Amino acid sequence: MKVKGLRWWIIGLIAIATIINYIDRSAINIMWPYIYKEFGIADVDSKQALALITTCFMITYALGQMFTGRMMDAIGTRLGMVASISAWSVSIALHAFARTIGSFNVFRAMLGFSEAGNWPGATKSNAEWFPSKERAIAQGIFGAGASLGSVVAAPFIAYVYLAFGWRATFVGIGVLGILWILPWLLINKNVPSKHPWITENELNHIQSDSPIQSQDANKLLSWKDLLRIKNSWGIISARFFLDPVWWMFLTWLPTFLKDQMGFDIKQVGAFAWLPYLFAAIGGLSGGFYSSFRVRNGVNAPKARKEAIAIGCVFMLVSLFGILFYLDSLKEMIGLALFLIGMTLFGFQFLINNLQTLPSDYFSGKNVGTVSGMGGTAAVLGTIGITLLVPYISKTSYHSFFVMAAMLVPLGWCCLYFLTRKETAQLNTTNE
Repeated sequence: MKVKGLRWWIIGLIAIATIINYIDRSAINIMWPYIYKEFGIADVDSKQALALITTCFMITYALGQMFTGRMMDAIGTRLGMVASISAWSVSIALHAFARTIGSFNVFRAMLGFSEAGNWPGATKSNAEWFPSKERAIAQGIFGAGASLGSVVAAPFIAYVYLAFGWRATFVGIGVLGILWILPWLLINKNVPSKHPWITENELNHIQSDSPIQSQDANKLLSWKDLLRIKNSWGIISARFFLDPVWWMFLTWLPTFLKDQMGFDIKQVGAFAWLPYLFAAIGGLSGGFYSSFRVRNGVNAPKARKEAIAIGCVFMLVSLFGILFYLDSLKEMIGLALFLIGMTLFGFQFLINNLQTLPSDYFSGKNVGTVSGMGGTAAVLGTIGITLLVPYISKTSYHSFFVMAAMLVPLGWCCLYFLTRKETAQLNTTNE
């Protein structure tokens, strides 16, 4: 049996896995403002408690990026994705049995380590299944899964929580990941060159300009060797500064809506998904933009960096708009959601292109590793910001948005000045 467009089935399944991933990780942020009292936590300490829970997640998420990136390169994306999603599904279900903040932190740490595999796995699979001119579109589809997961999460989690309670909610969303494994194993039987269902035309198309097929794909470099390459540092440092902005909203948006806008959980479920719809559109738009530029003869890394610059502009304009209107946003709910949505639109416009750069600059068994290193840097930056938020937002959210606005140009400068060379790098090349 031959299947036309098999690569789109693969990226579609990864996008679904990402939706599940974000439903799982968003559940605590959505429910926490309404369940923290069950753990004996006072109102004034609720933000610090959420920051601690999030930090436990992020620490192991950082470690998981490094480990799972190497795992994807070692055993392949087919089995690597199964291992990751199985572990994170069990971990999220175990949240239902938490009785103290300590047990919550343990289960959160398990979830962080296992969920990390989704990103290096997706980036490596993208490099295996798509030529460079389509990679940003594929990454945009996968990235849209992160946004759509957040779109779905708010109303879905709020509904299940109100109907069955928070413990049943954690168990229910854990089942989703286990169900995903069956179609993944059925459809993703092997790499493209060995897949029994792939057509000859599609295989030729995938291999037409893909470095992973034509360069020294079997040479696995050490972390030390990869860190000697300048382009590695461009990706790592850019993600260190840019990714925390996304996590600031992912973690704190429900709390912001409750504190600043006076939302209850029904209103969070009704409105909190809207900014992530903007984000989904941004992810797809950024992918289409850079892929359009590549098809018109622009070097792939240059096209990605153009898209990243455009995304940064969207973010900065929107963040300045939030700061300008912040004191009156409670009376302008539509404007607040629009400006937050455009900030996330800009982030997703750029991040899928930033996440695609490892497959442009590196080949073969190093794509997952470099992607994982970038993911680890992103998490380390996020941990620092997460720990600061409870203190800088005690009396006002002005400093929260100022900090977000400062991170954007820092990330862009790192990428611009550290990835000067526009041609894809061989694994053995030092700059």
